[in-house]
Amino acid sequence: MSTYQSMGPIKEHIYKEKHVGGVTLKDVESQLWVTEFAKFLKKSGKLSLPKWHDIAKTATFKELPPQDQDWYYIRAAALLRRVYLRQGVGCGALRKIYGGRINRGSAPSHHKPASASVIRTALRGLEEMKLITKHPDGGRMITTAGRRDADRIASQVMSSRS
Repeated sequence: MSTYQSMGPIKEHIYKEKHVGGVTLKDVESQLWVTEFAKFLKKSGKLSLPKWHDIAKTATFKELPPQDQDWYYIRAAALLRRVYLRQGVGCGALRKIYGGRINRGSAPSHHKPASASVIRTALRGLEEMKLITKHPDGGRMITTAGRRDADRIASQVMSSRS
């Protein structure tokens, strides 16, 4: 686990000495941060949902659409986390990351990329919120406002865990 609560007393002391400047996105568990940031996106009301969000599948190899009503906010938060960790990542690379195995019956399985439409519209929504922007060399990069919001939510997650 990435929280220092479970690291033991010696590692906790070392962790606190290293992280004098504050808590960042890299210091908290990804699943906890994504769910909290998805709640933040939903509560802010600035991320507009596409008309098709209730019937869309996240990839061609999926049989059903997501069962969670807030799946679009969760995907947008996960995309923001990926852009935070790797500047300049584009839609094609994110399609590979969120892709998976297609079941082809008795034939061997193959990797299929995720839906580009879902990723592209979520990235555009995050751009409208001024959390990310286009990278000069291609792809997307996080803005200072996006980094500030991400680190603020990370510190809230860290403080709620201790």
